Amino acid sequence: VVRLGQLVINEKPLADPDPAAVQHALLSGIRELGIEILHWSAKARQLQTRLLCLRAWQPSADWPDLSDATLLAELEDWLLPYLSGIRTIKGCAALNLEQILRSRLDFRQQQRVEKDAPTHIQVPSGSRIRLEYRPGEPPILAVRLQEVFGLAETPAVCQGRVPVVLHLLSPARRPVQITQDLRGFWQSSYFAVRKEMKGRYPKHHWPEEPWSAEATARIKRKK
Repeated sequence: VVRLGQLVINEKPLADPDPAAVQHALLSGIRELGIEILHWSAKARQLQTRLLCLRAWQPSADWPDLSDATLLAELEDWLLPYLSGIRTIKGCAALNLEQILRSRLDFRQQQRVEKDAPTHIQVPSGSRIRLEYRPGEPPILAVRLQEVFGLAETPAVCQGRVPVVLHLLSPARRPVQITQDLRGFWQSSYFAVRKEMKGRYPKHHWPEEPWSAEATARIKRKK
């Protein structure tokens, strides 16, 4: 840029800018625009949230702090090594943030995150249902009611220490009950739910003894 005071006389892009200068300019741009300017996939955000949950649930463990604030403050440590060859903010869209965040974990931690904060839980129907993680909260398992017949206890993560919040859904996938006490639901409010659902969805299976009934992923009962 050629200037006369504040007046720009001429400007043109550098043909061969110093790579280190470009990388540090990118980091400055990301700091100014915010961490969300990076191309965050759903999987990357999910992994970040799972790790934040584990950090809260297991405070004595050695989980890294991957909050947005810390990531923004420590760009040089975790992002700079992956900026080689990238010259624009748009070019950062090619970065695989999920893999970059995963590289912050050692092999033991990578195994532990899958065990202690799994992405899915298998329910009695055989379906693998995705968990929804939120920082500072137990994960949510949204599942059709018929798929958990026969399940007496609320599923839990973090080595059984954190019960999930069950969003038990109608056949139309609307919540009919939200609970962390599945056994208590079967013993009490299930019967009121059964009465209402049986009237709305008479072709579906609404057993009198849900804890001993066979779970199913079918929309309607077999004829």
